[in-house]
Amino acid sequence: MVLNVWATWCVPCRKEMPTLDRLQARLGGKNFLVVALSLDRKGVEAVRGFYQEVGVENLAIYVDPSGQGSHALAIPGVPTTLLIDQEGREVARKMGEAEWDGPEMVSLVERTMHGQPARKADTNR
Repeated sequence: MVLNVWATWCVPCRKEMPTLDRLQARLGGKNFLVVALSLDRKGVEAVRGFYQEVGVENLAIYVDPSGQGSHALAIPGVPTTLLIDQEGREVARKMGEAEWDGPEMVSLVERTMHGQPARKADTNR
């Protein structure tokens, strides 16, 4: 799973969300899911409008207006993305914008899906 914590008012998120959408379209299925968790206090409608505006078609809408989830995960700001393995362990964390459908990130996700550990260079801690 890729868990992305973001918000509609976040400028880097505007560029990043379409790449997460394409990652979900490419790899999503029984063994992989992109969860885009919005921190927007305006709720589902704000996210739905944002998705339409930037062309997101493959991501479900998840909203945490209280911010409790991001607090529990020690998310310092948005966007922050966690790669979680099949055992539910965080194996990599990326703070800031990334090109999630680019070759390096797709390779990282595929290696994780196949039970291979993330390399030191893959993490941004």
